[in-house]
Amino acid sequence: MSRPAKRVTIREVADAAGLSPAAVSYALRGIQVSAETQAQVRKLATQLGYEAHPIARALASGRTRMVGILGPSLEDLWQQRVAAEAGRALLARDRYALIVDAGGDPVRQRELAAQLRDQRVDGLILSPVDPSDPFWSELAESLAVVCFGDAPVGAATIGQVLFDNRTGVTGALEHLHGLGHRRIAVLRRPSSPTAGRPADGYVETVVKRLRLEPTIVDVPYGLHDGTAVVRDSLLGADRRPTAAFCFSDSIAYSVYAAARELKLAIPRDLSVVGYDDHPISAVLTPPLTSFDWQSKHLVEVAVGMVVAAIDGRRARRRVVIEPTLRERGSTAARPRS
Repeated sequence: MSRPAKRVTIREVADAAGLSPAAVSYALRGIQVSAETQAQVRKLATQLGYEAHPIARALASGRTRMVGILGPSLEDLWQQRVAAEAGRALLARDRYALIVDAGGDPVRQRELAAQLRDQRVDGLILSPVDPSDPFWSELAESLAVVCFGDAPVGAATIGQVLFDNRTGVTGALEHLHGLGHRRIAVLRRPSSPTAGRPADGYVETVVKRLRLEPTIVDVPYGLHDGTAVVRDSLLGADRRPTAAFCFSDSIAYSVYAAARELKLAIPRDLSVVGYDDHPISAVLTPPLTSFDWQSKHLVEVAVGMVVAAIDGRRARRRVVIEPTLRERGSTAARPRS
């Protein structure tokens, strides 16, 4: 079995170039030496197969080129998609994503954020489980934090990419109300409501204005557990709702699964609205009515904000994403009782 190739050291590059190791280090970092010397050293380093040791590079520059990505739960397919797109966007900017999963637990999310900070990530892209947690203010004082979804209460983050939840919630409930539905289930994730989640307050306001009969249900992450809750706590009731508004498409998939188990037809027996227009939603039977939140644009803006802050450049600090309703086959007029 062959031995792994020996790493070429910066001293070997220096000896070959006839320069000091310090001069070679400066040349590779693009500082304190002429452009001609930089080009010569980099060409020679490439020929010799020299690669800077990542730990040494981080110690020398004070940067790890790592950016943490921390959302509520990767079991939510939209959160999973955003994390993957953010990782690719960071890589295109010569950064690397460190993606961790809070599992929907606000305490676990806080602990993971502290670990990322202690591991010296250069920045953090955060979607908080509990925006009212005072820890986010402390974290933002020592780390470049860009939040998306909801803004941490009182935290001086360097960037915010927020959802226009007032428009989204109002649009979903008015859409169902216009189809004649009055008994409407609102399905949300655990840990709601909190002081920092305005979407819950918008539900209450719109429900009162439209004189709806809401049933609010917390649905856990994961298709199996979510399906069980929807089946047993909602659709199995004697006076079940005629429509469901789900605060994520992944929750809507649990509604589809529970309806199938109970032999309920969508939308004949139950209309369903999702909230984040995951690509899977368009290929369901029937396709899911949902809201497009411009996820690619959201990711580009959030990544641009955190990279600009790391590089010491100024960027927009607050962007609000407005949703677009994608009306498909999962909603119809209220069934006659």
